[in-house]
Amino acid sequence: MHPTYQHSSLLKAATLSLLALCAACSREATPPAADASAASTASASTAGAGAALETRPPNGEDFKPAFAGQTRAPGLKSEFALDISEVAKGLNGAWAFEFLPDQRILVTERQGNLRIVGKDGKISAPLKGLPKVYFEGQGGLLDVALDPQFATNRTIYWSYAEPREGGNGTALAKGVLSADDSSVEKVQVIFRQMPTWESKLHFGSRIVFAPDGKLFLALGERSLPETRVQSQDLNSHFGKVVRLNPDGSVPSDNPFVGRSEAKPEIWSYGHRNIQAATLDSQGKLWTIEHGPRGGDELNQPQAGLNYGWPVITYGIEYAGPKIGEGITAKEGLEQPVYYWDPVIAPSGMMFYDGGIFPEWQGNIFVGGMASTKLVRLQLQDGKVVGEEWLLQDRGRRIRDVKQGPDGAVYVVTEAADGELLRIGRKS
Repeated sequence: MHPTYQHSSLLKAATLSLLALCAACSREATPPAADASAASTASASTAGAGAALETRPPNGEDFKPAFAGQTRAPGLKSEFALDISEVAKGLNGAWAFEFLPDQRILVTERQGNLRIVGKDGKISAPLKGLPKVYFEGQGGLLDVALDPQFATNRTIYWSYAEPREGGNGTALAKGVLSADDSSVEKVQVIFRQMPTWESKLHFGSRIVFAPDGKLFLALGERSLPETRVQSQDLNSHFGKVVRLNPDGSVPSDNPFVGRSEAKPEIWSYGHRNIQAATLDSQGKLWTIEHGPRGGDELNQPQAGLNYGWPVITYGIEYAGPKIGEGITAKEGLEQPVYYWDPVIAPSGMMFYDGGIFPEWQGNIFVGGMASTKLVRLQLQDGKVVGEEWLLQDRGRRIRDVKQGPDGAVYVVTEAADGELLRIGRKS
């Protein structure tokens, strides 16, 4: 454990708050081709904007947004009918999925299984060769991504909660999918979040490859009172987005390279628990992170910038009090592009650029877990101008969302009998 952050009497002083926090976090874990900065215009097939969809009172009762449209954007309603079909059923605790070039689908299950869903919907046996995962609380096997050169090197990447001496932490590994698709070979762990800590919460994490071949890995801050403050510490990976070369080495143009008091992998900091990340049509990174009680945030993390947690936030402690100074803005700290209060409990994110739904071009889609819905955000000039809620009638926790090769929207639900669903358009 890092010597600066030994466990102390702080835990005893925060017992009631921490118990409430852990209970709430447990609820989190159980039961784009159009330019994002350009206008994404609704067509005749999308109803005009109306009143905000969220009608419940915010948890941050006296918090005010920093600018118009930062929260509770006007509600939207797509006027065309959706065709929702089941691609596969029987996934157990699915966390992420990724399309293979032949349109089969890699799916992670949090208990440590990586499976392949065939075009016929059949689910494979777990692939062999993955390292052991820490499967407690919010830990387990998490995100999966294909190497940009997968067609020639068959390399995949995955993030997971890694069991370690003295605790655990998020790790990133890579390996080669075997020729018979039954195992992952040549496994290498290329990054480990440090310091190691004993916590069941807030591992992050999403993997995003950029057009230049570098990859982003989004990391949680482990949730505990003495770890959340490390989101502001550049000598800790907690609450950070890191940027790596595909072999795990540090790009020479990272913002903190050469600074003795900072880990060179860090791209941005001041995050809480990022579980949604993707690129827009310009190759820029966007993320969505869990707030505490209120304050889920949509951000566009940029090199070297500080996104505020836990100094500023639009959420409050699970037990009720305000966090820190109880402020939502401070000089030198970035504002979220958008926030939700009450939360949607976000997981999985994409920009839509397919041909099936021209009305949705450039829109963001994000899965909602506790909110059991798929959220669509319409953007104009880099700001959210409309919000639609989809799939609410199914009452399923949506853990990941992707655009398929066919231009449809796909989601995976998190349950013991989880589904992989395709969202098309009724003719």
